[in-house]
Amino acid sequence: MRITQGTFSFLPDLTDAEIAAQIQYAIDQGWACSVEYTDDPHPRNTYWEMYGLPMFGLKDAAGVMLELNACRKAFPSHYIKINAFDSTRGIESIRLSFLVNRPAEEPGFGLVRQEAAGRNVRYTTTGYAAQRPAGKRY
Repeated sequence: MRITQGTFSFLPDLTDAEIAAQIQYAIDQGWACSVEYTDDPHPRNTYWEMYGLPMFGLKDAAGVMLELNACRKAFPSHYIKINAFDSTRGIESIRLSFLVNRPAEEPGFGLVRQEAAGRNVRYTTTGYAAQRPAGKRY
């Protein structure tokens, strides 16, 4: 199962040149970039680990690519994404976010059905990888 989160998630994986072009676009817009990683990509897990600090004031995508490659080296079997943050007053939020690294095997999610009172049925998702301890998921 292929995790589809963020921009470009339904496209084939981006090459490093394509990643650098997207980062340069974000920098040209005045957005600060950051690198985040996780081994639990559940859709409700919005708190990924930040690798380094957000990079404000960069003029070239090479700085972000250095951080990305360092993160890939440190966490080769984790999900890694690039975030572009717009600090403009009144916006102050993520404008662009996309995956740049995936583990070789993506176990996916299962749908859990729960019978509730009054003939109600509740559904929730659970990640197959979350059944293993943190750090051993991929």
